[in-house]
Amino acid sequence: MKGLLLRLSGLDADAENAVRVIGFFDRLITGRAGLDALVRSTADLAGCPVGVHAPGQGMSLRADPGGAVAPPGTAPAGAAVRRLEGGVEVWVARAGAPVPLDDMLLERFAIATAVLLEQNGVPRPELGDPALVELVLSGDAGAAERSRALHLLGIAPSARLRVLAGTGVDGLAGRSAQLGGVRAILAEAVPAAFGDGGRAGIGPELPALDAARSWAAARTALRFTSDTEPVVWWERLGSLGALGSLLGDTDLHDLPDVRALDRLAAEPHGADTLSALDALCATGSARKAAAVLHRHHSTMPARLARAEAVLGFEVDSPAGRFRLHLALMLRRLRDNSAVSP
Repeated sequence: MKGLLLRLSGLDADAENAVRVIGFFDRLITGRAGLDALVRSTADLAGCPVGVHAPGQGMSLRADPGGAVAPPGTAPAGAAVRRLEGGVEVWVARAGAPVPLDDMLLERFAIATAVLLEQNGVPRPELGDPALVELVLSGDAGAAERSRALHLLGIAPSARLRVLAGTGVDGLAGRSAQLGGVRAILAEAVPAAFGDGGRAGIGPELPALDAARSWAAARTALRFTSDTEPVVWWERLGSLGALGSLLGDTDLHDLPDVRALDRLAAEPHGADTLSALDALCATGSARKAAAVLHRHHSTMPARLARAEAVLGFEVDSPAGRFRLHLALMLRRLRDNSAVSP
């Protein structure tokens, strides 16, 4: 389909080819296509950039031939523009002279936009913020639907925000929704505290239109939280974040180091031993770990010796602490799998 309009115009801009253009848009309308599909398909058909700008609905989209749909959709200088009711504009920006079927394309593009804007609504404001937040975070929503939901939430599509995925954080203010066992929060600023018992994964700062990506990262970060580290930022996970996205529960359960930590945890005072290992990784020395745990440093050697016997490697060395830290983090990832919605 790419560049079809140019080929049709080069043959003959007669009634038969005009009907083919009309049929193209009619199929999109009867198929109840999304606005994303309309803009993308029209760009491919025209062989040049096109866009829809509906500021009153918080939607502004454009696409180049063969490219993705993205904001902003304001008409560039020299574009052919058709204005609709409510301040909506559609445009076609062809470099050089227009081709014979451009007027027909712009007219049918405008008609299809008006119809699909009516068909493809978003939850009304009276449904409340949670429904709109869920739509903003949905990986299945198109850019048009997400833009309009953001508009109703009072958030510009280009505004920078983070998505937080939390448990035990119901008291936090902000635009949020409960998705499964996890509360999703759209945050322009990260709260200073999350309350007693609260845990949170903090996604990367991205334009609001990309909130679904921040939400996915926040859910992964939440799985790395623990009682000793209740808040985890996605950016600080580094390669661990990628592992969290790639490894399933079965993979994690079968890792020898993770299973060895399970055996340690099942022993008498096992929770204290794992706390000591966490503190060792966090501080880099047994003496500092003892201080963090408010224990005398003389209690550490026996705990570390027992851990080394079960794990099968030295833990109080740079290489050992790296391996231990990785095993502890992967164990958290496995144990927190239930928090993913």
